[in-house]
Amino acid sequence: MMLADIFIQRLFDDPRSFFMLTFIVVFSVCLHEYSHAQVALWMGDSTAADRGHLTLNPLKQMGFFSILMLLILGFAWGAVPVNPARMKNKYGRLLTSFAGPAVNLILFALAWIFFGITCNLQNAPHSAMIFLGLFGLMNFVLFVFNMLPVPGLDGWNICTWFFPKLAMPNSEVVKGAMVILIFVAFMFVSYLFQFAQSVMQTAPDFFQQIM
Repeated sequence: MMLADIFIQRLFDDPRSFFMLTFIVVFSVCLHEYSHAQVALWMGDSTAADRGHLTLNPLKQMGFFSILMLLILGFAWGAVPVNPARMKNKYGRLLTSFAGPAVNLILFALAWIFFGITCNLQNAPHSAMIFLGLFGLMNFVLFVFNMLPVPGLDGWNICTWFFPKLAMPNSEVVKGAMVILIFVAFMFVSYLFQFAQSVMQTAPDFFQQIM
């Protein structure tokens, strides 16, 4: 997922947001990947567990290169190996694929609630509001981006569960659309951040009315 064109510049311009965003993305991505591994194990596939992915260790879930790219460019990823053939439940692949985005959706919802409440408290620490706002924003972006039906993302695995023919290696649909889908996905990110900011801004107004 993309944070900025040259993310490391934030280290000099706004160190607080640099470290906050780095922590948020690392934690959220690792929990996202951990959930894939845990649900896969529940479904009968121990591939990820056997390879040590039942952990929040960033070096295991993301890898050194992904962490380096996050610090420099603001782009990070993670990957958990799964083997759907070992899953005992016919919904195993679907549930395992959705587990990661579901965690980001839950984290976003929690951050939205606490952000809205904190913004309406007297003398609330400004840093807490910034952290909760960024935490919610990033997890909203992670959820939506990962749900896109683009090869390599969880949304593609979910889509191919419902439409298995799309996963065929010789699928003309996949060959013709893959490059376009990937291009559109990354073009979509900047608009996604703007939309996520708008969503987070609804929290203070909502809780102001009920508090």
